[in-house]
Amino acid sequence: MGAVAGLLLGAGLLSVWFSLFERPAPRVRARPTWTQRTQDLLVQAGAPTVRPVSLVLTSAGLALATLVIGVAVTASPPIALCFAVIVGAAPTLLVRSRARRRRAALRAVWPEVIDHLVSAVRAGLSLPEALSALGERGPEEVRAEFRSFARDYRATGRFDDALAALKARLADPVADRIVEALRLTREVGGTDLGRLLRTLAQMLREDLRTRGELEARQSWTVNGARMAVAAPWVVLLLLSTRAETAAAYNTAAGVVVLGAGAGCSVLAYWLMVRIGRLPEEERVLR
Repeated sequence: MGAVAGLLLGAGLLSVWFSLFERPAPRVRARPTWTQRTQDLLVQAGAPTVRPVSLVLTSAGLALATLVIGVAVTASPPIALCFAVIVGAAPTLLVRSRARRRRAALRAVWPEVIDHLVSAVRAGLSLPEALSALGERGPEEVRAEFRSFARDYRATGRFDDALAALKARLADPVADRIVEALRLTREVGGTDLGRLLRTLAQMLREDLRTRGELEARQSWTVNGARMAVAAPWVVLLLLSTRAETAAAYNTAAGVVVLGAGAGCSVLAYWLMVRIGRLPEEERVLR
């Protein structure tokens, strides 16, 4: 009896001891790293085989080449450094621009893709057959990705693995939602897939219509702001071949003027992007 009482007393004291410490907070989904975000941009821009490191090395190589050529042509290292930074940022800006256009194109075709899936499911096709059919009868913008899905599924017979590869090739938040809905339906079954997809298609069409109206209204403002930022540097490029211009900017005052101008340009462009940018959906179902 004494041993049992001792065990109970020890368990009670141990419980009191553990209660004094705060329980660890539940794990929060980590935000995507720079490498993941950049890789998504490259995939969306149509360059899935390019790695973020290659993009950084390309930017650095272009910047260095521009710096050397600029110093040789203008005889002004400060001017050459400014244009080296601009050219070094060009690959990233190009990737972002192409990714933005690709997302806009996909945003316009996702409702049609969902309509095809709903029709295929109603016709009695299995989910792998419905997705494979999109490689032949779906919108042209996504046929290549769904053909690759059909090849993966025929080669392995693993629906989950083929879906994961499809999601990685598309790198799109809407595609993530569609893929996860199909995966969940495949695993647990149910008859609500058609209703879910129709609701998603309706939401996407409403978002596309609203976004189109906003982009049409602000496009001229954004383009005008970009021209306003680029104009002083175009003028500087034209004047940089003159000896007196190079001599003026090789002084300490000239360096201060270039630095202030570069800072104002960067700040103005950042503000323009922040103010004029429409919200973009993030990939949360990787």
